[in-house]
Amino acid sequence: MADTYILGIESSCDETAAAVVRSGEKLVSNVVFSQIAAHQPYGGVVPELASREHLKAIVPVVRKALADAGQCYQSLDALAVTQGPGLAGALLVGISYAKALAFALDKPLIAVNHLEGHIHAVLLEERQNENREIKFPVLALVVSGGHTHLYLAEQRDVSWSYKNIGHTRDDAAGEGFDKVAKLLALGYPGGPIIDKLSTYGDPTAVKFPAAQLKHRDRNDKGNVESGVRFDFSYSGIKTSVLRYVEVHSLQASIDARRKALAAIEKPSLENYLAHCDSKTLNLVASFQRAIVEDLIAKTLAAARACDVATLFVTGGVAANNELRQRFEGAAAMEGLPVYFPSRPLSTDNAAMIAAAAYPKFLAGQFAKEDFSAEASMKL
Repeated sequence: MADTYILGIESSCDETAAAVVRSGEKLVSNVVFSQIAAHQPYGGVVPELASREHLKAIVPVVRKALADAGQCYQSLDALAVTQGPGLAGALLVGISYAKALAFALDKPLIAVNHLEGHIHAVLLEERQNENREIKFPVLALVVSGGHTHLYLAEQRDVSWSYKNIGHTRDDAAGEGFDKVAKLLALGYPGGPIIDKLSTYGDPTAVKFPAAQLKHRDRNDKGNVESGVRFDFSYSGIKTSVLRYVEVHSLQASIDARRKALAAIEKPSLENYLAHCDSKTLNLVASFQRAIVEDLIAKTLAAARACDVATLFVTGGVAANNELRQRFEGAAAMEGLPVYFPSRPLSTDNAAMIAAAAYPKFLAGQFAKEDFSAEASMKL
């Protein structure tokens, strides 16, 4: 079969990305324009600002992806774009551009679910590394700033099917990292900073209660995929951190840290350490340990219940060092292989969108002209 070159476009949140992937298994180019600097002053993503940044970046990002791949618009076989879930305005920038490009070039356009993209980020790299021995069924934990989901994934011929068996009832794990970092004046995005600082604290110093999920998720609405579920909840641990700050009178040191770090353009790890006392470092390490242990425990419980053969851990939080190390150890004890994407493909990127589009290209599953963004799109 001839090589198939697909241009992927991703704009679901705060990264404008474009990539070219060959036949779903060879990363040819991957360009990501991050908006971190634009959102940093606000301690989180501002939706309208994200849309404006996408508008400025999308044309040069796509052009660079094509140039890096040694391709031109005419040499592409298809285009792929994220349809959802994500921020509606941000998604529409990518979709509008992809639609116009596909129409002008008379090329097929493929709409991709962002969550499916994260799963295919793992597959893309494993196939690129000549690993074609992945056994099914696969249990995929997609864990990021906006998502914490468990999916059973199966491949039948060229098509993929997914069954959701768990999701967060409130905050996503990555959202918890960002909100706790903002509370403690540790900057944005919070995940990488907490990951680095946690090695300097005692992860057993603060005891966080495990989330108790006693009732059925009200959002299920009698969903046929209900039944045995392995849901997550992280709003309680975020509240526990706030209570710890109040009980241990940490607000004054937080205010001092915020003021000191605001005066530094790009704070280094040494800068953070210089303005964090042992209580803060212990709190950070204990918080991360609690999140990591909960993610691993729920995922492995689901793996046992569903008798899966392989684990995928993907999404932005999959870049966390402690999560990777402890997952590898825990999965090995269960006799389960666990695969992660590389760190550049853990966070939002367009290579995963182009890779997920390839099976749809083979199946002729092209987007209709009137498709639009779905901010709450399900997989």
